[in-house]
Amino acid sequence: MRKKLHIKKGDTVIVLAGDSKGQQGKVLEVISEKERAIVEGVNLISKHTKPNAKSPQGGILKKEAPIHISNLMLVDPTSGKPTKVGRKIGSKDKLVRYAKKSGEEIK
Repeated sequence: MRKKLHIKKGDTVIVLAGDSKGQQGKVLEVISEKERAIVEGVNLISKHTKPNAKSPQGGILKKEAPIHISNLMLVDPTSGKPTKVGRKIGSKDKLVRYAKKSGEEIK
């Protein structure tokens, strides 16, 4: 059984630890098997590439590397500060995520 993660694709998150600490970005992809996420503009690595059809010049490209979910925290939609995520039954008897700081639902 897979573990339920508190972050989904499209969420705005802040990095809590590591070289990219304090940076914010949008989640591009969540790798649930490894409990990692790729965040836009965060945890950049230099990738050396040969010239090919996609990049005819080749050279060194900056690319986002996966970062562990435990090092990420969701940004509160109202205050813009980091917040924990809770789950509760919403208006249509469906489980929804909400920000614990403001109590607002996360879309």
